[in-house]
Amino acid sequence: MRLRPTAPVAVLATTSLAATALLAGPAPALAGGHHHGPGRSPEVVLTPLGTYRTGLFDEGGSEITAHDPATQRLFVVSSGAGTVDVLDISRPARPRRVATLDTPGANSVAVHRGLVAVAEEADDKTAPGSLAFFDARTGAERGRVTVGALPDMVTFTPDGHYAVVANEGEPEGYCAGQSDPEGSVSVVDLRRGPARAVVRTADFHRWDRHADRLRAAGVRVFGPGATVSQDLEPEYVTTDGRTAWVTLQENNAVATVDLRSARVTRIAPLGTKDHDTTGQGLDASDKDGGVHIAPRPVRGLYQPDSLGHYTSGGHTYLVTANEGDAREYDCFAEEERVADLTLDPAAFPDAAALQEKGALGRLTVTTTSAHGPDGYTGLDAFGARSVSVRDARTGRLVWDSGDALEQLVAEQQPSLFNANNDDNDSVDSRSDDKGPEPEGLDLGRLRGRTYAFVGLERTSGIVAIDVTDPAHGRVAGYASNRSTDPAADAEAGEAGDLGPEGVLFIPASQSPNRSPLLVVGNEVSGTTTIWSVATR
Repeated sequence: MRLRPTAPVAVLATTSLAATALLAGPAPALAGGHHHGPGRSPEVVLTPLGTYRTGLFDEGGSEITAHDPATQRLFVVSSGAGTVDVLDISRPARPRRVATLDTPGANSVAVHRGLVAVAEEADDKTAPGSLAFFDARTGAERGRVTVGALPDMVTFTPDGHYAVVANEGEPEGYCAGQSDPEGSVSVVDLRRGPARAVVRTADFHRWDRHADRLRAAGVRVFGPGATVSQDLEPEYVTTDGRTAWVTLQENNAVATVDLRSARVTRIAPLGTKDHDTTGQGLDASDKDGGVHIAPRPVRGLYQPDSLGHYTSGGHTYLVTANEGDAREYDCFAEEERVADLTLDPAAFPDAAALQEKGALGRLTVTTTSAHGPDGYTGLDAFGARSVSVRDARTGRLVWDSGDALEQLVAEQQPSLFNANNDDNDSVDSRSDDKGPEPEGLDLGRLRGRTYAFVGLERTSGIVAIDVTDPAHGRVAGYASNRSTDPAADAEAGEAGDLGPEGVLFIPASQSPNRSPLLVVGNEVSGTTTIWSVATR
């Protein structure tokens, strides 16, 4: 749905049918991606080749990654160390660190033709951040510009003319006297080189007077006392060189930016997912004794983190990983368990049963859900626990994976079902809070087909989804480099890869071994793993 400040606003359609093929069979501990039953082989097989270990546990040791094919170097954000690690991956089975870039506050990294861009937040995250440029071969700094507050993601346009930065602008808090900077998108013109880069800012000022219309359309503008510009928080960017699409995660929306004018032209609300529908259910409790995926009378806010784009049939589509996120700050916290809410008896005549801990009682929802004088009339959970395909022009939902990701992990690795990523003995512990949390995502082409590779942040699995036909996506492969042994000591490194944050597809034409690769940065285990990607 196109949303302009000069035109009426309408809510997007939110229903879809899940069309997902699941793979059967148990997953062995630290298996190499061959998780399939005797009657079906996956189309995509992921096999771990090599891993670089920082030795940092749960300190952001390995997060976002970027690849320079000319030098076969991998640039990996290590926020815990305040650096970008430079890895030589000319031998993918033996990645080794050859240098580091001093990048305090680094959140994201991108590479284009030997130019490395690093988005760095300021010591005070509410102050303007920086975008620093380095030479991929020598590591020498080649330029630096000021961008918006909390630059969270950077990417280059395909031609390298621009770097595009999502400035999240998170608040310090919502108490009196605390700072709440504006969210924005920086469009950095590099046509005269990084030393003479020019920054233009795509802000949300023209939307400030339309807060009520945005809310009516389904955009979450809800920070206490915040303007629209302060409330919208850009998270992730994908671009075709002319247009950038930017997730506004907390706001449950996607912004469209025209790069030539550096102007936000559209804000598309993403709607909610009806979990009370067959194929769209969820496991809503960490106290129900195991796997219980079922329809429940709750809606899911899509709230995507990462996204990518591709074309099919002459149309551009967005693929989103619907992680979910809540605002938890001084003087404002929106999370609450269903058991602690007053439910409107007309909307929930079976409220007592629903609020039992084995039903919906343990589920974390937002206090911004619809409510009236007699209590809450609707319940909105964080994240849709899914991957979606949307029309890039309108934001219309074309396909959603439904409850397939939870079903998939339940079949492949039941001992890690909705587990947490810092404890191997934590099965079902995240069912009450966003489930497997699909977060990192990248798209790749294999044998003429388009696949989305998605990291499940909590369970630490990697899913390959065939999105070639935008309306009929399907799971085409699953792998995990995490031990299924509950006794494995995560902090000691016994549990394998934990907490996939950044996912990067390297096509065969750019790969050091001339075969497609997938690189995953795992922020909890502090490991960067290189996977081979094969189809059959």
